[in-house]
Amino acid sequence: MANIGYIQVVRHCNHFCGFCSNPTTPYTHNFDSMRVLVDDFVRRGYFGVILTGGEPTLHPELPDIARYATDQGLHVRMITNGWRLADRKFAKALGEAGLRLVHVSVYSIKPDVEARLRGLPDTLGRAYAAVDNANEFGIEVNINCVINKLNADHLDLNIRHWIKYHPHIRHFVWNNLDPSMGRAEVNQDQFTPRLADFELSLYRALRMLHKTGRTFRVEKVPLCYMTDFAWASTETRKIVKGEERIVHFLDAKQTVRQTDWEHIYSDSCEVCSLREICGGLFDRGDAYDPAELHPVFIDRDSVVEQIIRDPSDPSYKLRSLAQWRADFERRLDEARARPRRPPGPREEPPPEMRDGLIPVGQITDRGQRLFQAKRRSESRKAERLGVEMESLKHQGQEGS
Repeated sequence: MANIGYIQVVRHCNHFCGFCSNPTTPYTHNFDSMRVLVDDFVRRGYFGVILTGGEPTLHPELPDIARYATDQGLHVRMITNGWRLADRKFAKALGEAGLRLVHVSVYSIKPDVEARLRGLPDTLGRAYAAVDNANEFGIEVNINCVINKLNADHLDLNIRHWIKYHPHIRHFVWNNLDPSMGRAEVNQDQFTPRLADFELSLYRALRMLHKTGRTFRVEKVPLCYMTDFAWASTETRKIVKGEERIVHFLDAKQTVRQTDWEHIYSDSCEVCSLREICGGLFDRGDAYDPAELHPVFIDRDSVVEQIIRDPSDPSYKLRSLAQWRADFERRLDEARARPRRPPGPREEPPPEMRDGLIPVGQITDRGQRLFQAKRRSESRKAERLGVEMESLKHQGQEGS
């Protein structure tokens, strides 16, 4: 399986997105603590690692950890806002360190919308420069986009721009907004979309990419809102192939091992033909309306075949539908035999999703001082932008 792990190398950022679900914490990493996590992925036989944040390029040892992970045989990727990658010297250093792929996050090609979402003006030009610099130094570029209320109506317009002005970009990823924690949790009215808000523009964007031979993935969008492209759902692909995801968070959650992709379903989902391979509606913040979900009646196995026979994914070995069915039924039986977890939001991952053998980050006196200074700075930004500051309950920092 092409399992890919995540390491949050920092949890601060030089942007201030009002919908951020991973805001600043006092936890910090150094090279030695990150190296332990890289070694763990290698022992598990993982294909690669994604360095993320916060904004990972703010960590002074980022090139060193990228080189170390590369030397251990991992495919090294990074998710970034592109601000520092706009510096050619820095982009070159990451390319030489072995960074193979970079996901540059851009939410809207409309400057005023992007500035509102970023909490900072003039970010688009730097993102475009980052894309071109990465391409120049041999780093493959993907574009990431968080679907939210402000860009929900023009996801396809964004794609037209990328195709016209940056035709070398061949892969795109959408993440529906996670309203369960961080600033996203307390600013739902400003940024959380309805599913119907983005259904049409997302469909147009996916159709455009498909027609031009590009690839794409969509996360946290239930299959009833992307039926024609159900095979592109990240959760569905992992359910079909039985993959897992380990995320090393720099907060109180520490390490989370995800093998269960169930989220929220409505009663009508029980008759849906895609129910068993749909990740449902990701919402632990009571922001979305399950009444928007509805059943669809298309051939499940045709979706499965597009996934298991994907020539771009050589890691998956069960290429026949009969082999897949036998394996899938076995996994379903195992899942049914496990005790059911109570419904509703969970402050901490349940025990079977935790793998706390490896300490993730640390809280030092210096880290606490920097955290408090950052909170004061962000509080001023929040007031200026008209957004609420996040609760500290998810960080184990109540009263800080």
